[in-house]
Amino acid sequence: MSKKKNYIADKNRYKKIKYRRTGNSGLLLPELSLGLWHNFGKNDDFKNARNLLKCAFDNGITHFDLANNYGPPYGSAETTFGKILKKDFKQYRDELIISSKAGYDMWDGPYGDFGSKKYLTASLDQSLKRMNLDYVDIFYHHRPDPDTPLEETMGALDLMVRQGKALYVGISNYQPKRAAEAFEILKDLGTPCIIHQPRYNLFDRWVEDGLLELLENSGVGAICFSPLAQGMLTNKYINGLPKDSRAVKDSPFLNTNQVLEHLPKIKALNEIAANRNQSLAQMAISWILKDDRITSVLIGASKTEQILDSLKATENTFFTAEELENINTIVVN
Repeated sequence: MSKKKNYIADKNRYKKIKYRRTGNSGLLLPELSLGLWHNFGKNDDFKNARNLLKCAFDNGITHFDLANNYGPPYGSAETTFGKILKKDFKQYRDELIISSKAGYDMWDGPYGDFGSKKYLTASLDQSLKRMNLDYVDIFYHHRPDPDTPLEETMGALDLMVRQGKALYVGISNYQPKRAAEAFEILKDLGTPCIIHQPRYNLFDRWVEDGLLELLENSGVGAICFSPLAQGMLTNKYINGLPKDSRAVKDSPFLNTNQVLEHLPKIKALNEIAANRNQSLAQMAISWILKDDRITSVLIGASKTEQILDSLKATENTFFTAEELENINTIVVN
């Protein structure tokens, strides 16, 4: 019986994708990063999860994005990732950017949610144990906490860097005013915020109302999640509603009415994409990457083919003025 060969990464991986500087920091991120929100839970196919990570890394995607409560159940994506890291990526640890977050509900009681120092400190310790890591490369506060003083939350992020449990820190889902306050606190503490992770796609453009300008002026990078609007910006719904789709199953993040409301826009955008020799999904990603204030786009994948398809989006991020005008007319109306 032949012994299984250890995973050896593609030697040409760094020629397959471009890297962008994260704000004013020394950190470069690939234009696409792989999010582990879905498909890495306890009941998901472990072999498929391994293949997804290998495919990403073989194509130069060095950044894997997690959070404490990714799964299901909560924590299981980090546990799965830790097993794959040990099995396949141990020798490549210094080539990887591994990020995690805390800020949403994780465990029962008053210390398992939001932004207290108690919660963030315990959460990162748990994440490190699940992934069998000494440190994460980026640790985020996942969402603003309206009740905890921002000084306490940012002070916890600063502490994690000083303890060596995180190299860099970021925030996610913060509106411009609160983000600006967080940046100032962290700057004064000597641990600058290097990255902000907002939702951004053709249908959800709130970041254009002050946040992107703030990030540029503050020297902070941006990594965008949900670039395909939970699958609406793909060809999945163009010819109807597949029975196995999130919309039909009434996911908390997408329902049938949302898709039907957007369907005329989806079809019109698909025509522009076709004229660019891109799929709608590729154009949706390219459209975000056209802005050099964006450091990276977070993609999710259930199949390796989806990663390879998304990578093609990085080959053409130029849009003519006419294309942009047509896209805006479709989306805004």
